[in-house]
Amino acid sequence: MIRLQQQIKLVNRPVGTPVKEDFEFTQAPIGEPAEGEVLIRTNYISVDPYLRGRMNDVKSYVPPFELNTVISSGVVGQVVESKLPNYEKGDIVTGMLGWQQYSVAKESEIRKIDTKLAPASAYLSVLGMTGLTAYFGLLDIGQPKEGETVVVSGAAGAVGSMVGQIAKIKGTRVVGIAGSAEKTDYLINELGFDAAINYKTEDVPAALGKACPNGIDVYYENVGGEIGDAVLPLLNKFARIPVCGAISAYNNKEADVGLRVQSYLIKSSALMKGFTVGDYSERFKEGLEALAGWLQEGKIQYEETITEGFENTIDAFLDLFKGANLGKAIVKVSEIE
Repeated sequence: MIRLQQQIKLVNRPVGTPVKEDFEFTQAPIGEPAEGEVLIRTNYISVDPYLRGRMNDVKSYVPPFELNTVISSGVVGQVVESKLPNYEKGDIVTGMLGWQQYSVAKESEIRKIDTKLAPASAYLSVLGMTGLTAYFGLLDIGQPKEGETVVVSGAAGAVGSMVGQIAKIKGTRVVGIAGSAEKTDYLINELGFDAAINYKTEDVPAALGKACPNGIDVYYENVGGEIGDAVLPLLNKFARIPVCGAISAYNNKEADVGLRVQSYLIKSSALMKGFTVGDYSERFKEGLEALAGWLQEGKIQYEETITEGFENTIDAFLDLFKGANLGKAIVKVSEIE
């Protein structure tokens, strides 16, 4: 008897903000692992803003999703059948796998994780790509120094919340920008940010000026748009701007137009550099060891917004563009046995 599973495919390229009709639930057989492969039952799926860019048929740092194929992102799952020497039934693994209930994977596509160190879902957040993105973007490009001022946009999100905490470890003054009173309270009272700005209720340029009386030395860019524009006049000499994301423009139907950055960069001798975490793949071990150490020492904490049920994966993804998540957005598909 053929065993079936559910999958989620991209069936339309979104115009503007994605809608449910751009996706389709389908059924397909659960694969059988060949020699050198394992069968994995999906436990957790990572939903991330960058996936929106892969839904456009444009050249980027990764190929776009093909229509009528299964979407993929970070996944944590459990091995249910193994034909790999180093993997056994019950092992917990992570990898870039499909939005589906089961996956067949080769050894090169997965790695084991230690759930004694942190819960399995943490390997999609603090000990996953978001933690590594925060670590390398801030420390390699931002290079924060003790006493400097670091501003983070999207500060209550998966990456931004990590950036602010790492910046505090490095002895800086940290100002976060987020989109609700709940989030700004969280940044200050839970994560130890020095100040937080609610961009939905405050005048961001004025609030930034008040929160950053000595100017801005590092701006970790997750949002772009008018928030990014508000930072530019406050840049200090030799400021650094790691550009991680621009979620404010991901669903724009027209070209994103704002301030021209050149004069601000020239006046401040500032560095503005875009990056993706894949640029640092050869140094992932370094980043994971540092993040795990800080986590064990209680120097960083993390929040996850977990949506229950594979059938709610699309809703969880769409909620990203409403700012509904605090910390990392994750879908729980099944229990770990």
